[in-house]
This record gives sequence, C-alpha cells and structure tokens, in this order.
Amino acid sequence: KDRLTDLGPRHFWQYFPPVIQNNYGKWAYHEVLEPGILVHVSETGDKVYTVRCGAARFMTVQHVREICEIADKYCDGYVRFTTRNNIEFLVDSVEKLEALKKDLESRKFVSGSYKFPIGGTGAGVTNIVHTQGYVHCHTPATDASSMVKAVADELFEYFQGMQLPAKVRVSMACCLNMCGAVHCSDIALLGYHRKPPIIDHEVIDKVCEIPLAIAACPVGAISPDKTPEGGKTVKIKQDRCMFCGNCYT
Repeated sequence: KDRLTDLGPRHFWQYFPPVIQNNYGKWAYHEVLEPGILVHVSETGDKVYTVRCGAARFMTVQHVREICEIADKYCDGYVRFTTRNNIEFLVDSVEKLEALKKDLESRKFVSGSYKFPIGGTGAGVTNIVHTQGYVHCHTPATDASSMVKAVADELFEYFQGMQLPAKVRVSMACCLNMCGAVHCSDIALLGYHRKPPIIDHEVIDKVCEIPLAIAACPVGAISPDKTPEGGKTVKIKQDRCMFCGNCYT
C-alpha cells in the first residue's frame, strides 16, 4: 500500500510478533537470564523472551523447514536471524519459553550434536561468521565450512557459557577480500593466496575481459601488454600483488 513499486522487501513491521508491535518504542531494559536466553521488559509490563541458537551459514531445505516448524509451534510463525547467523525464537511467556527450550535441546543429529545449540549471549563466544568458501566463490584460498566447524567444536563450551571477560566475536574469511567481516571481529581466521596469478598468454589473447581484470586489481599491479607475436596479454608487477584473487574471479 502507498508504495511506488513492488520491488524490494516488504515492510519490516509485518514481521514483528504482536508483543513487539504493541510495545514498539516502549522497551525499558533487557537482561540475559542464562546463556542464550534473553528477556526484554516493556514500560507496559509486557515481556518477550528470546532463545538464541547457533546456526550454519549453509542450510538444507529440510533444516529450514524444521526451523519454520518450531516457529509455527511456539512463536506463532515468527522467527528472526541475527547478523552473525544466529536463529532467534521469540515467545511471550515463561511457559512457552520452557517448552521451547526443552524441544530445542531434544533435537539432535544422528551423530549426537545439537541441531539448535542454545547460547551465544553475554560474555562468551557468539556464532562464527564466515564467507562462502568453495561452494559459492571463485577467489577462496581455503574452504570455510570445515574450518569453522573445527574451530566452533573447540570453542563450543564458550558458546554455551558466559565465563569470559567479555563477548568474543570470531570470523573467518577465505581470501583477502574478507566478506566474512574479519576486519570487525575480535579474532580473525583468514585464508590467503601466496603466489601471484600465472598468466596463460594464449588464453588471454582470445578473451575480451582484460580491462575488467586490470580494473579489478585493488593495488594496480596489472597492466596491458603484448606477446612477442603481437598478441594482447597482461603483465603483473609481482612485488605489488596482494594475492587477493580478484583478477581471475
């Protein structure tokens, strides 16, 4: 209604649970009751309880459907994701909170690990943010999911606890382009290439993307050149290359 086009996301208001809509702008304070459990208290006396669960960056359709099933059962269909890939289920009573916690803790993979581990709040380790890795990118120097899983397994007790001096944010990026936001985290895991790209002059002479490859270099290490036979190619100033991989993306 009253929109100029039908492009873009729907208005955020419709995704708020009724308790959020009714108390919009009236929240007085919030507390972390236990790892992964928060309560927000309104000036009106209303309360909303949040259960935060760690989630994977890549999910199967089956897993997404299970998330929706939980949201339908306990949260009237409402669910939200944080910027660090956490899932948050919101309920408006202690009774719903306890039932939701019990359900989430009972859902496990065949290996025995939690599908929806509760935690990531307060003075602990929050969910690890990472890049796409080999699944969906051309520039990674390493994969993401396997490394993140290994690190998260080692830090899991700190995800489910709040015994650290302060909150710790861990991020992982597969290359120097750092779409994993490692530059704004406390601990960064970074994969990077160690050699300049190899030039295949025969292939380059037959493509038209040379200007794009030159423009993609953030440090101006690539410039146009000619082969001895007069064909078009490029040359790389190797001492300037930062090994980001943009030129062959």
